[in-house]
Amino acid sequence: MKLKYLASLMLATLIFTSCDDTTGDIGSGTLIDGSDNLNIVTDTFEVKTRSIVADSVLARTYTSYIGKVRDPETGAYLSSDFMTQFYMPEGFDFPNKDSIKIANKGQIKADSCDIRLYYKEFYGDSLAPMKLTAYELSAPIPEKVYYSNFDPKKEGFVDESTAVNKVYTLTDLNVDASVRNGSDYIKSICIPLNDSFGTELINQFYDHKEDFKDAYTFINKVTPGFYFKTQSGLGAMAHIYLSQLNVYFRHKTTTTKSDGTKRDTVIISSASFPGTEEVLQTTNIINDKAAIKRLAEEDTCTYIKSPAGIFTEMTVPVDDILRGHENDTINTAKVSLTRINPIANGDYALNAPTTLLMIPKAEMYSFFENKQVANYKTSFLATYSSTTNQYTFNNIGSLVRYMGENRSKEDWNKVVIIPVTVTKNTSGELTNITHDMSIASTKLVGGSNNRNGAINITVIYSKFK
Repeated sequence: MKLKYLASLMLATLIFTSCDDTTGDIGSGTLIDGSDNLNIVTDTFEVKTRSIVADSVLARTYTSYIGKVRDPETGAYLSSDFMTQFYMPEGFDFPNKDSIKIANKGQIKADSCDIRLYYKEFYGDSLAPMKLTAYELSAPIPEKVYYSNFDPKKEGFVDESTAVNKVYTLTDLNVDASVRNGSDYIKSICIPLNDSFGTELINQFYDHKEDFKDAYTFINKVTPGFYFKTQSGLGAMAHIYLSQLNVYFRHKTTTTKSDGTKRDTVIISSASFPGTEEVLQTTNIINDKAAIKRLAEEDTCTYIKSPAGIFTEMTVPVDDILRGHENDTINTAKVSLTRINPIANGDYALNAPTTLLMIPKAEMYSFFENKQVANYKTSFLATYSSTTNQYTFNNIGSLVRYMGENRSKEDWNKVVIIPVTVTKNTSGELTNITHDMSIASTKLVGGSNNRNGAINITVIYSKFK
């Protein structure tokens, strides 16, 4: 076997195995003697971090939050409101017009109408009394990019005259405990609407059926959607996975008995219009700005706080890493961020974010607006490890090289660490990355006055002599 081929093979092996947690123990040395020997050198460099206020994030998400809570460790308050449009199911139809008239003494009307906000997960106390107001929008909200500071009410999209208040607890005490504890019970916040809303909707269907042909027409001709705003209460935040508009009505139908005879029966049916991925939904996050500013200014640590709270900025010592190694290969570069365990424990302590994204600071908005995913060249993911109590970003050498080649750009040597939610297909392929909109928070070792040990990036270089 030729010596150069052997050296190349050993280099490939080294690259393949250098992502483990033992790279810090590798020293410098010569793998192969002779004219074609390969030098492997490892070095460490300190990186600097600080907290930065997120202000707002791209609200491209199909789940929403409603409620208000307080972080028990930091004292920061967080509340959330949201807007949703409703989808028109393909092939939708009401029963024959005359069957509804007969059931309602010659009139076409709804028995009742409501909106249900379905949730599985929540943070806080399920018995905390909360109050929200549901408003019908006055006009459809245009399709474009919206951030988490978008408030439809302030922007003039809300019809104040349609306000419906709802006082609730996430544990619905109006439902018997035996029902609530049943396997088929689905938790929801039910907001009754005026019966006239449903009656007008049904009559519009019979008068202008073309208004119900698709979601776009339904939103523009029938109802542009609703905005749900937290008004009062503290201690509960519900993760809404589905919003649904329901119209209930009576109509006559013919049933066949077991002996073959037929008889007319009046039954209650419903028409449901869900908020789905096909229609626009926005979430309005309201953070305690004074508390967030205070946390971001702490210099003995950094924070990661979601939703739309605080990110960690890292300055990479690119010049130091590349000095004297301009023509060398960076086989791997690795940096780990250590979590500072929270002081507050108990039922309401916030969880640490599960997944963090590292991207160049200049791309902290465009990455999400362009629907990018981590390419492991300039963008990287790290998952929290409870074993090491760390988030580890492996093999970011290509990012270091990229920074070195783009020194003329603003913030060229800075990256931002952002909490995200990732989606994968059935094959495990990464298909989508969005901002983490869940309630999560953690402190990290770092800051300009770091007292918990340096944050180091470990770099392994190689070159043929």
